[in-house]
Amino acid sequence: MPMSPSVSSTVSNASPAVSTEVARSANRVLWLSTAAFTLLFAVWLMLGVLGVPIRKELGLSPIQFTWVTSIAILSGSLFRLPFGILTDRIGGRALITGMLLLSAVPCYLVSTADSYGALIGYALLFGVAGNSFSIGIAWNAAWFSRERQGFALGTFGAGNVGASVTKLIGPALIALVPAGGLLGGVVPGGWRFVPVLYSALLVAMALLVWTLSPTPERKPGSGRGVRAMLAPLSEVRVWRFGLYYVVVFGAYVALSLWLPNYYTTVYGLSLRDASLLTALFIFPASLLRPLGGYLSDRFGARPVTYAVFILMLLACVPLALPRTGAPLDVTAFFWCIEMLSIGMGIGKASVYKYIPEYFSKDVGAVGGLVGTLGALGGFVLPLSFGYLGEATARPESCFWVMAGLIAFCLAWLHLVVTDLKRKTTSIAPAPQTASA
Repeated sequence: MPMSPSVSSTVSNASPAVSTEVARSANRVLWLSTAAFTLLFAVWLMLGVLGVPIRKELGLSPIQFTWVTSIAILSGSLFRLPFGILTDRIGGRALITGMLLLSAVPCYLVSTADSYGALIGYALLFGVAGNSFSIGIAWNAAWFSRERQGFALGTFGAGNVGASVTKLIGPALIALVPAGGLLGGVVPGGWRFVPVLYSALLVAMALLVWTLSPTPERKPGSGRGVRAMLAPLSEVRVWRFGLYYVVVFGAYVALSLWLPNYYTTVYGLSLRDASLLTALFIFPASLLRPLGGYLSDRFGARPVTYAVFILMLLACVPLALPRTGAPLDVTAFFWCIEMLSIGMGIGKASVYKYIPEYFSKDVGAVGGLVGTLGALGGFVLPLSFGYLGEATARPESCFWVMAGLIAFCLAWLHLVVTDLKRKTTSIAPAPQTASA
């Protein structure tokens, strides 16, 4: 959220030394929140890779596997709105620190899971880590001016790259750490070592955030009632932004979970190769987010989002074609997926750029709801992929869902743009004509 008038005027009239200190504090918030979010995001989506060896060990069915990889997404989606509001009221420092510590315990317990029920329960608990996104968005928005918010929020959102961490290190750790574990079995081995490592990193990161974050905290919503903060949620525009975010973020989460299994079952790749190709999907979808923020700052959120939807739809069409005759080979499939990834990376920033433009005083609440809807898409889409694939026996059916969703959002955006142009034309003054 942009600075309140009193804060912004204070900063603008402050000495250069004070202004420099404010900028340093804002940058510290940005880098600490981004590092914490990267780790929390890695934890949130760790079952995308770990689910493959877990499925073999516990003998899970395809639908059980889908629920295991999706249930953490549900938990990381439902509470984004209240966390966004809380951040505006009490500040991001305490909430991010608490989120890191709160996620550490169930993350560790995943390493002890020996049944489908236990795994579902622990995933539901550690999945709370996904709600850290709305905390970081509101925290950074409180420290950065409107002119820099697109870049700042895009940089923070690049923490989505955490989804690639498990893809890159997971298979290596599973192979390197003996099945019997370390220290005489005190530290478990195989896939169980990864959640133990993450739980230790979560505690260490909590200490860093609490120690290094600037104080006093900024709380732009501390003087406002909850009802006033929730008022913008009645606008259709907010829900439209949420649907856009399903396309650029929910689908990103879904594919991050879905691709390792897709590559192994459809193309017969090893887990290592499937994880690497999935990581290469995640990198552009995460690291291009600052570019999306920059482009949105310069050209506006609407034209950037428009271009993103067109690119994604063009990439999705060949992926959705029936796999008969001459189906896409793995190389063509990979490059179409990369096009989707580029669109998602830029689009995640452009969609969130809408929020401070339209709701500068309610970034926490509006950003929380938009994030909730997008993350819920990351829960619903893998389930739809799984059930539709089972019903049709067509692995490409997941991209039918994707293409339909993108086309719908593009059509809605186009209608909005057309309506705006019509209204602009109707209120434009008529040209003056020379008198006879």
